Amino acid sequence: MTATQDPPTRTPSKGRPEEGLARGIGTTGVAMIALNGIIGAGIFGVPAGAAALAGAWSPLVFVACALLLAAIMLCFAEISSRFTRTGGPIVYVGEAFGHFAGFQTGWAFFIARVTSFAANISLLLASLAWFWPAADSGPTRVALLALFIGGLTWINVAGVRGAVRLLGGLTVLKLLPLLALVAFGLGWLDESVEAWIAAPAPGIADFGTAALLVVYAFVGWESALIPAGETRDPARAMPRALLGALAVATVLYVTIQMISVAALPGLAESDAALVDVAAVLMGPTGAVLLTAGVVISVTGNLAASMISSPRMTFAMARDGDLPARLGRVHPEHRTPANAIIATSVIVFVLSVFGSFLWLAAMSALVRVLIYMGCIAAMPRLRRKASDLDAPGFELRGGWTIPVVALLASGLLLIQLSWQSLAATVAVVAAGSVIFLLMHRRAHASD
Repeated sequence: MTATQDPPTRTPSKGRPEEGLARGIGTTGVAMIALNGIIGAGIFGVPAGAAALAGAWSPLVFVACALLLAAIMLCFAEISSRFTRTGGPIVYVGEAFGHFAGFQTGWAFFIARVTSFAANISLLLASLAWFWPAADSGPTRVALLALFIGGLTWINVAGVRGAVRLLGGLTVLKLLPLLALVAFGLGWLDESVEAWIAAPAPGIADFGTAALLVVYAFVGWESALIPAGETRDPARAMPRALLGALAVATVLYVTIQMISVAALPGLAESDAALVDVAAVLMGPTGAVLLTAGVVISVTGNLAASMISSPRMTFAMARDGDLPARLGRVHPEHRTPANAIIATSVIVFVLSVFGSFLWLAAMSALVRVLIYMGCIAAMPRLRRKASDLDAPGFELRGGWTIPVVALLASGLLLIQLSWQSLAATVAVVAAGSVIFLLMHRRAHASD
């Protein structure tokens, strides 16, 4: 199954042609990609760390983090309302700051995503080993990696609608254990409120440290911006989906934290917070259910990544920054088939053979830099609004929300390590070489 349709020639105005991809993703589909990006494995462990720092006040930490992310998301809602092309941040930064900046955004984001994908699939097999010990060792592990990655590849090549339907099913299965925990724990909410009222407020330093821990349970939604070229009316769908996903995640997170604080007095010392909470609320069956929830949650996260990550490869190939073959569209399925297959091969190799922990360290920094780069692009994008893909809208309040969003992004940088910076610099340097080689080759062939 190979792609033979070349990508359309890129043009710099509203008159740019369609990319040839099938627009099979609606607002709900975008929201599911965003929600699966947000709700991964983190929420199953973060409640303990938040409780250790903020105690009964920890649900308010989740509220504060949601408000910070809301400012960032509102900026992206405005930006995404102006574009209908595949690429998300690649397109936004490229339009504002030039082709090279757009490529480096996409390149670093792609490397961060595929290493994160490989790390998460390793986590998936480690979680599956709780039920089947052989799943995470020897030939069985390699076979399961091939089966899982190959299956996702086939589904995505065959059509974006099928990939979104799979993601929809996984989203429901992912939410069921969490919703069951909420249903069994509703009776603890009054006790949680009483504990909050009676508890002394944590110090500013502890509250801030807790926020830095919790805020990373809210990120990951930015991947939903990438497949705009396969989204129906993306200028309307993207903003609605982003904010809808944040609202669902916030309500779920705050409720779960309130229940966890009240139901499990030793929450701060728990190594598997929600599994232990479920055991209190539902007995051994609840613990098994939440352990299965970790497996399903990571699977949903991977299914969302398989939709978004190859589209970055496609977008960079479309723009002439990677081999043109990666930007070809399957003539029958109208998917970026070659980009999907290439991404899957990279993930498989990393998962089986690679030592990628130093690259995985860059993921958080790249995400924050993308937030800041896209927010910084807003003035230029507003001035260029008439030349972009769609009219879009402009946030009310002038520059208040973008400034708050930049400050919130800056706060995220506080927790990042020098290893993240070193890995990011290395990846950007490698990207610069690739960019130079590709464009020298293009000039030589002219």
